[in-house]
Amino acid sequence: MATDSLPSWKSSLIELALQSNILTFGSYKLKSNRISPYFVNCGLFCRAKLIRAISEAYARELNSYAQQNKECNFDVLFGPAYKGIPLCATTAEKLASLDEQRWGEVAYSFNRKEVKDHGEGGLMVGESLKGKKVVIIDDVMTAGTAIREAISIIDSQGGKLVGIIVAVDRQEKLPSQSEKDGKGDDGSLRGSTIGEVRREYGVPVMAVLTLGDLIVGMKKMGREEEVKQMEAYYEQYKPTD
Repeated sequence: MATDSLPSWKSSLIELALQSNILTFGSYKLKSNRISPYFVNCGLFCRAKLIRAISEAYARELNSYAQQNKECNFDVLFGPAYKGIPLCATTAEKLASLDEQRWGEVAYSFNRKEVKDHGEGGLMVGESLKGKKVVIIDDVMTAGTAIREAISIIDSQGGKLVGIIVAVDRQEKLPSQSEKDGKGDDGSLRGSTIGEVRREYGVPVMAVLTLGDLIVGMKKMGREEEVKQMEAYYEQYKPTD
């Protein structure tokens, strides 16, 4: 799950997230009724230097994946409303800064929550998705509902989904019905939401940071108590994929 080292940009991002109270530790009840020892509030990447840091991180992860997988190519970053909207625009710009020859023509697009019936009208803002290869950019993937809605929009607009990137992969198995009913995990082996989406749509799902990355980053900072808590949480809820 965890590696022994991290790229310097990932280590810097983890440190910044910790300093900015984006990454916090305590006792957090999740939608699944699990109690997590850590929480990443991606909505707090809202100040200039934080926006720069997270968009650069998305761009670096996408560029790194593309360098390792030569078939990786896309035309549009699609940011589902609302959190995906600033992400698609700022990350497109950072991609061009990394490699303008390769990424300089990448466009962005996002949807409106309600169809506009005046002015230019319609559901979409930005580049048309018709006939384009599209990567979805969002903050997290919890149950996968929002991602499936985004994929449906891409299909309806004539685009082709070729990848998904999120900020954080918590690397935990899907909640059981027992957990949803508030009775705790039933102990059965299950995959993760990200793994399920990968299998269902046959596209890569990338993450800027994983739980494994967070553990390595916190070890480098000497935060052993937090490391133990995250490792115990992973062991309790680790997925099969």
